[in-house]
Amino acid sequence: MEDFNSEKMAYERAKKRAKEIRGFYYNLTMYCIIIPILITINLVFTPEFQWFWFSMLGWGTGLLCHGMAAFGYNPFLGKNWEEKKIKELIEKETRKQEYYHHNTK
Repeated sequence: MEDFNSEKMAYERAKKRAKEIRGFYYNLTMYCIIIPILITINLVFTPEFQWFWFSMLGWGTGLLCHGMAAFGYNPFLGKNWEEKKIKELIEKETRKQEYYHHNTK
């Protein structure tokens, strides 16, 4: 039973990660389509003030953060910190339940 739950949890995590990666690629595609359009609009209508840089840098920063999250890269907490924390919390809860069941008998 525990193996089934473990497999189910692993499947759900993989499914969530695949959804995050798909979202990242969608966002990247939209970035690559919309930013050139904004640059063109800016340079055609108001070439004296290049406002497209704000959109490009702001969205690019968000895209970078989204990609780092989707692919599991975190320079501050290290790689796989989320999985380690989840395992730690599950083990802690299991020990607590075992202690509770042992002391209530």
